[in-house]
Amino acid sequence: MPDDDLVFKALADPTRRFLLDLLFERDGRTLTELETQVEMTRFGVMKHLKLLEEAGLVVARKEGREKRHFLNPVPIRQIHDRWIDKYTERRVTALLDLKTELEGEEP
Repeated sequence: MPDDDLVFKALADPTRRFLLDLLFERDGRTLTELETQVEMTRFGVMKHLKLLEEAGLVVARKEGREKRHFLNPVPIRQIHDRWIDKYTERRVTALLDLKTELEGEEP
């Protein structure tokens, strides 16, 4: 599976996105720290972390008896640059501004 596909698959799940958010807030969390934040088994969290590691979004490092997990934002940035950035041209921005103004929303 190409790297982009692994990243999209990893980001498709809300639990995995939540785990990434937790690591964004504070990097270097252990499995125990992460599992206390979600309502699932330790094994379930391990499976999610494994998929995030395969996609390159999380890097795990052993420190003594603990395994710490760190966010790697590079694959997300690569997705942004390839799939999102090209759609943020001035025309798209102008249309979004018009939509916001017509709907009476705050920017």
